[in-house]
Amino acid sequence: QFEMAPADAIKYLKDIDEPYKVELCEEHAGKNEPISFYKQGEFTDLCAGPHLMSTGYVKAFKLTSCTGAYWRGSEKNKMLSRIYATAFPKASDLEAYLAMIEEAKKRDHRKLGKELELFTIMDEGPGFPFFLPKGMVLKNTLIDYWRQIHTREGYVEISTPMMLNRQLWETSGHWDHYKENMYTTVIDETEFAIKPMNCPGGILVYKSKPRSYRDLPMRMGELGLVHRHEKSGALHGLMRVRCFTQDDAHIFMTPDQITDEIKGVVRLIDEVYKLFGFKYHVELSTQPEDSMGSQEDWDMATDGLKKALDGLGLDYVVNEGDGAFYGPKIDFHLEDSLGRTWQCGTIQLDFQLPMRFELEYTGADGEKHRPIMIHRVVFGSIERFIGILTEHFAGAFPIWLSPVQVELMPIAD
Repeated sequence: QFEMAPADAIKYLKDIDEPYKVELCEEHAGKNEPISFYKQGEFTDLCAGPHLMSTGYVKAFKLTSCTGAYWRGSEKNKMLSRIYATAFPKASDLEAYLAMIEEAKKRDHRKLGKELELFTIMDEGPGFPFFLPKGMVLKNTLIDYWRQIHTREGYVEISTPMMLNRQLWETSGHWDHYKENMYTTVIDETEFAIKPMNCPGGILVYKSKPRSYRDLPMRMGELGLVHRHEKSGALHGLMRVRCFTQDDAHIFMTPDQITDEIKGVVRLIDEVYKLFGFKYHVELSTQPEDSMGSQEDWDMATDGLKKALDGLGLDYVVNEGDGAFYGPKIDFHLEDSLGRTWQCGTIQLDFQLPMRFELEYTGADGEKHRPIMIHRVVFGSIERFIGILTEHFAGAFPIWLSPVQVELMPIAD
């Protein structure tokens, strides 16, 4: 390893005709920090390191694929070659990994989705899945189950508009923090955005009439179709799309109801995942750099989630800086039959949006108080969950979930 001053590094990279690395160094130059290089034989490259002291420690490796990738993920830039490789300390570990990859190819939901006639993606709508009749049977079965368990747990269902005006998204903070992922338009000289999330609409429903402490906790569920812009290179079957059905629910409550409500959501998520045979682990995601709200509110919200998890006796890891911009969250990561993990369920405690929307309820003391809000999903995206289930069961769904349960075959003499 060796280091250079930014100006020297830029000159060196220009001399060896590395324009992309020059671009990276020019961006880094403003930090006035040295640029780190690593050298292996005659090969020299930018790298923060650290590296192994010897390639002899790499006992087994394989180049797995070579694909095209746009520089910085933008279709406006040149196409580069991206080389994928993997390495393991033992040959047996590499063999096990490659066997898992081959099995994953057989279970690929894009392949099985076509063979089982569940869904398709058309050139006319990249990132916007078309569900076929059998796929709709599967999707509606999941939705019916979702409605059944949420009615049992005291949730009411709402439906909010697909498109709302700029003023709403400015109030929620999405216009400032999330606009690059939103689809916008202008109607009658007013800017609108297609909703990337359901929560602002749910808040307007709460705010549509005066609320009392006797109304709380108020559990409102919504199977809302949301749209989020994803770069074309990131799209992947049902796993990464531009529109999906989010099985949202928003719970409005008093401070002393936080622990019980979080515990109730955790138990519901646990019930659903066990039905499908999923193991899972839990992560507590904390304050990101672009958060909004006071540090005191963030500390209070994070402490509330920790107390609920500790009270349930759940093991969890802290994922620093990965919370939503309006509050910390609990993430549930499923483990499928191949040992891969998928982040699906989320519980987010939010003190910020009730404040920004000036939500209130009348307390037992006759005074106005601000409710606390939970955002939560179980499936996450229903479309993505179908993709996960398809690969988990290799297309052989449980009978109750299978879109085709019986087929009659004629037998000729």
